[in-house]
Amino acid sequence: MNYKTNIPIANLTTMRLGGAAKVVLKITKPDEITKAYDFAKQHKLPTFVLGAGSNIIGRDKGFAGVILLNQLRGISVMRAAAQYLTIQVASGEMLDTVVKFTTDRGFGGMEALSAIPGTIGAAVVQNSGAYGQDISQTLQHIEAYDTKTGKIIVINKRKCNLGYRKSIFQSSRYFITSVTLRLRKTHLKPPFYTSLQAYVNAHNITDFSPTNIRRIIIKLRSDKLPDVKKEASSGSFFHNVVVSKKRAKVLKKQYPDIPIFHLNRHLEVASGWLIEQVGLRGKTLHGMYISDKSALVLINKSAKNYTNLARAREEIVEAVYAKFGLELIQEPVELT
Repeated sequence: MNYKTNIPIANLTTMRLGGAAKVVLKITKPDEITKAYDFAKQHKLPTFVLGAGSNIIGRDKGFAGVILLNQLRGISVMRAAAQYLTIQVASGEMLDTVVKFTTDRGFGGMEALSAIPGTIGAAVVQNSGAYGQDISQTLQHIEAYDTKTGKIIVINKRKCNLGYRKSIFQSSRYFITSVTLRLRKTHLKPPFYTSLQAYVNAHNITDFSPTNIRRIIIKLRSDKLPDVKKEASSGSFFHNVVVSKKRAKVLKKQYPDIPIFHLNRHLEVASGWLIEQVGLRGKTLHGMYISDKSALVLINKSAKNYTNLARAREEIVEAVYAKFGLELIQEPVELT
């Protein structure tokens, strides 16, 4: 097995924070997974599956265990028809690569997920979504290594318990090996998510094909989100706040301009707007810059450790709660 010791988590994650991981094992083939878990068991070490590191935050103390670095790659067409395309994707493949693969062939269902930095496996773990689409809408089933049985099993979508940024894979039981998706020859239809609709209106766009929607989404994301290859960031740092219909009604009465969306079968308040309203957009707290392009995004400009990030987060959360009584929840997962 290809493994290294005492590797800084800062080098494996896009926020570029975190102490050393005791062991990092690269997984490039499915048959290496069993060996990796056997290694960890033999040395009595905990494990953590890591993909591109774009939604993971490292802590200063590091990780006294084994990071399984998912580098499984490949996209296979399982079935192609005039109106449908079924593909099986290795879990370490980048999500945007998969989106491009499907839109280039004229199939819809994932185009709004364009330019999200992360792997397809991580997208299933978080049920990643954007602009009204999420992974659950195209997912058929996954294959995963089950640490309880030591076997690779098939889990269909219904049993994945996909919800708003959640799934059964947020426990340490499974290592997703592949994801099977079904796409359709279909176009998104307006009205769209607010920023997408605004762009469509401003540019008089009537072509809603998957390739054109992908082009627009890439433009929108590049305008407001940092390139994690150039700037240390985890992208959107807070979930939108889920509220009840009763609470949404009260908020609308108090703050007529508050953006509340009906998405994923529930109501969400735009967290970026909340942060703007407390005057923090464009501010730097403990070395963490609250982006002037999107207040939902934190960029590590000069933070030296996790403690700096934690202090900045706490101040943002406290300011929003003091004004609105709404609690912001961090989106990136912390490696502990």
